[in-house]
Amino acid sequence: MSALKSRIADAIRTNGPMPVSLYILMCLHDPRDGYYATRPGFNADFTTAPETSQVFGELLGLWAAHEWMRLGSPRKFWLIELGPGRATMMADMLRAADSVKGFSDAAEIALIEASPALRHAQRERLEPRPTRTFDELEDVPPGPAIIVANEFLDCMSVRQFVRDGNSWRERQVGLATGERLHFGVGPHADLPPNVIPVGDNVEVAPALETMIDGVARRFRRDPGRALFIDYGPSDRSPGDTMRAYRMGQQVDPLADPGVADLTADVDFPRLRRIAESEGLMVHGPIQQGYFLTRLGAPDRARSLGRANPARADEISAAVHKLIAPDEMGTRFKAVCLSPHGVETPPGF
Repeated sequence: MSALKSRIADAIRTNGPMPVSLYILMCLHDPRDGYYATRPGFNADFTTAPETSQVFGELLGLWAAHEWMRLGSPRKFWLIELGPGRATMMADMLRAADSVKGFSDAAEIALIEASPALRHAQRERLEPRPTRTFDELEDVPPGPAIIVANEFLDCMSVRQFVRDGNSWRERQVGLATGERLHFGVGPHADLPPNVIPVGDNVEVAPALETMIDGVARRFRRDPGRALFIDYGPSDRSPGDTMRAYRMGQQVDPLADPGVADLTADVDFPRLRRIAESEGLMVHGPIQQGYFLTRLGAPDRARSLGRANPARADEISAAVHKLIAPDEMGTRFKAVCLSPHGVETPPGF
């Protein structure tokens, strides 16, 4: 039994079954044995869009530069990435945006990252550019801001609810015979606000509301944009979507806590409801394939292929994976939050 699994079992024996949300938090963010503290598995347990093709980050960098100019090209602004991984996307963004006069000198780079292992990787990737790392978005000092996040929202811990007649029970993790972790349900519970249930299962990320509230408060004080790219249905709230991945394969989320990555679909309809209630303008969600194509992904792939003929097929295949409906193009969505009264951002 792993160290984290043993500690989770001890906690359940002492306090009773724990909510799924607490289990996820311990698996991902325990400072000693959690997944992000010990084994961030990019390109092993999972592969993100920036790791698939440099085109992804380059297009987002030019998108950010375009929106910086729409903000009036402020002399200083915050370029903030939430959950930057190994900083592959930020490095590609900055390389592309360097072509826009004044952007690099104006950009103050802020990385929102909890993992010590990833913080080290980010510093190495982005040297010699000066960067600042923060625990939370709220910690970033005031000022105009362009916020970007790829596969950040899907890492938020979720509460799960199961219908019981006309009421709901919260899903929990308990102990079965032989010290085996298993799912069960607790007492009757009320659904959180801004939740519209579909079917007999409901999944809610409590931190989503906190994060959007932070974006809204920032944009009420200073101008900005927030671009999120993640996966989930755009027309309905997800039910039971929590999954675990290890070495590219889906595995039992209870089998080996802290060793596998845990993820859940993003509730884009709830994101929209919360953002609009906070006075934000919501652009999208739009399928990633449409978004990247409108930003010029196929043209950039062809340009890179001509410059690197030996890798042309590889480059084309990687961009195809990003935009094709049967690959990442449909499942992933892009959504942008902004103050009211701004022009529609590129790609939307």
